[in-house]
Amino acid sequence: MAKRFTSGRVPPSEMEPIFDTSARWQCWLDVEAALALSESELDLIPPDAGSAIARGCQLDRLDVARIEAEMERTSHPLMPLIVELSRTVEPPHGRWVHWGATTQNITQTGDTLLLRRACVLIRKQLLSILAALAELTDRSADMVMAGRTHGQHAVPITFGYKSAAWIDEYLRHLERLDQLAPRLFVALLGGAAGTSASLGEQAPQLQRLVADRLGLALMAVPSRSIGDHQAELVTVLGLVAATSGKIAREIYQLMKTEYQEAEEPIPAGTVGSSTMPHKRNPQLCQDVIGITAEIRALAPLALESAMGEHEADHASSVLFDTQRRACELTAESLARIEVIVAGLRLDRERMRRNLDLSDGMILSEAIMLRLGRTLGRQTAHELVYDAAHTAITTDVPFAAALTADARVAGRLDAQAIESLLQPDAHLGFAPVIAREQVDRARAAVVRCAGSDRAGAEWEAGATGDESAR
Repeated sequence: MAKRFTSGRVPPSEMEPIFDTSARWQCWLDVEAALALSESELDLIPPDAGSAIARGCQLDRLDVARIEAEMERTSHPLMPLIVELSRTVEPPHGRWVHWGATTQNITQTGDTLLLRRACVLIRKQLLSILAALAELTDRSADMVMAGRTHGQHAVPITFGYKSAAWIDEYLRHLERLDQLAPRLFVALLGGAAGTSASLGEQAPQLQRLVADRLGLALMAVPSRSIGDHQAELVTVLGLVAATSGKIAREIYQLMKTEYQEAEEPIPAGTVGSSTMPHKRNPQLCQDVIGITAEIRALAPLALESAMGEHEADHASSVLFDTQRRACELTAESLARIEVIVAGLRLDRERMRRNLDLSDGMILSEAIMLRLGRTLGRQTAHELVYDAAHTAITTDVPFAAALTADARVAGRLDAQAIESLLQPDAHLGFAPVIAREQVDRARAAVVRCAGSDRAGAEWEAGATGDESAR
């Protein structure tokens, strides 16, 4: 993957090595090893053949150049690897390599091992982001700013309330990944059409042994045409991308000169323009906006690729390429989101000045509700609407327009109006909600950093020797 010009501002991606060709081939060999060991355990192949094949299933023992050349000649993704493995394994055991399996059994199951490693990394990134968001939300839980709906001032909120919504979304994405795991991390072991005809009467036991060795679950129906669980990963990553893109776009907006309420970290020496030296551009946010758009665009392709007909007519390579690309882009975007939220600069004074731009009208709801107690809600709405219209279309301040209305006389004096026009007095539960989400985020980080089941199993599967399980 080509480096972006902001790559120096984020840690190097740990995702790309996961999908390196050599790593992929080694995972295929891990599946071949698990298959051979399990078959020898059940006497489907000679007992010594299983261990001999497993010893040979190390890519550094094979002639990679010959494999690559044969792949070009045969136009087959796996057969050259099988032939080279059979040649390398000591006689007479090489002839038992790949016994009863079909190509997709090996490639899809091996690719699942790669996807598990990728999900481990994405999960860790989400937890790091949640930790950073907890700090951001904690320090801004009481930082009053303008809440905006449809691009206009709505009611006052706190920045911590805004970032609490981001925590809430990422927590659900973490939950989605955990729920997806048992559906995604499965072994496809059913032979040519999924009927297990080539594996004999002991096929169920064999499939269980292979899956256990690889730390995977079994597909209830090992049909090669099933791909919904794989497409689900891309759709979940599309949802993660939606949250990340939304955050980046909002910070991008808040960095505009007219707002200047927040700013992504901009290290000294960062250049925003070759001709305008003053520019402090939201480069990381721009990256995230673009990257996440590409991730979301992959979801329809994954869904199309999952529409397999008959027993194996779907484009499995397209589906894996879509998953790989989605994982790589997700890692890129999350790396930038973590840097952004961990170093986000907030301008409390600018937030306050922007609150005042609407001349107190951001508190119109508070005025309406107080007057509504005696005038009724609709009459109070009309009254406040008229005052706001006067303030917007003339030089009369909003508070003065309210005071001048005869319907207000005897109900609210100037001092009471002034008190109601204080943003801090109409925050509702914004600070409370912010701190609740801080606690949820920190609890998730602590729980997942310990011994929670999903994380521990993912780690074991992603970092251990799959063929030896």
